[in-house]
Amino acid sequence: MKNALTIDVEDYFQVSAFAPYIRREDWDCLPCRVERNVDVILALLDDADTQATFFTLGWIAERYPQVVRRIVDSGHELASHGYGHERASDLAPGAFREDIVRAKHLLEDLGGVAVRGYRAPSFSINGNNAWAMDELQDAGYAYSSSIYPVRHDHYGMPDAPRFPYRPRGENGILELPPTTVPLFGRNLPAAGGGWFRLLPYEVSRWMLRRVNVSERAPCMFYFHPWEIDAEQPRPQGLSTRTRFRHYVNLQRMPGRLRQLLTDFAWDRVDSVFLGEP
Repeated sequence: MKNALTIDVEDYFQVSAFAPYIRREDWDCLPCRVERNVDVILALLDDADTQATFFTLGWIAERYPQVVRRIVDSGHELASHGYGHERASDLAPGAFREDIVRAKHLLEDLGGVAVRGYRAPSFSINGNNAWAMDELQDAGYAYSSSIYPVRHDHYGMPDAPRFPYRPRGENGILELPPTTVPLFGRNLPAAGGGWFRLLPYEVSRWMLRRVNVSERAPCMFYFHPWEIDAEQPRPQGLSTRTRFRHYVNLQRMPGRLRQLLTDFAWDRVDSVFLGEP
């Protein structure tokens, strides 16, 4: 069974947890690592003969158009992570519409391909801003992967379905949730991110295999380019929690990804969930 491998293309200083410490207007002044890190990921995927989906920020694409072209030229799916990494839950409908349309047009112009998928920064679509799904559909997106059915202090909608569904009805946009495993009365995150770095690799492998084998369903996995970069700059003044979450086991991430690519079969989101070649 093939699973969907996804990369959220943003740089280390753009993560939502850093927002209280790094001003958005200072982003252009900070050393950018994303181009180097995406190249490392592309080489890793090429070695494993694997294709993936890259949910790419418009802000990154605008400044590093060669990154977009290399993603597309390597046979991967180009998708949208919005323009400026603003949480959907922090935006009014008009501002959200402007963000997702701007990102889609920019990515399509640079990549020369249709952009059909979207992932909200920090999985920031939930029951309080379900209107965002209508905006995505109106903007021409075919699917979203923005509702994480977990309980978390920064995001999550724990009562949402665990497998693909259409939140706005049978004619609405398709939502593809990141993978979870029900255990001890709650959904445990099994889709990557900080939990993949924190937990022993064997635990993540067990959870993904359980979904594939016991539930006979493909998984949705994600990571970020900055997660393979243990040498990234370290902003000062971070809280203990933020520092731990961001930097835990970064040095182990490349090896774990290589093992993950060996232990499971992976492909683009549109191939796995939309049945497209």
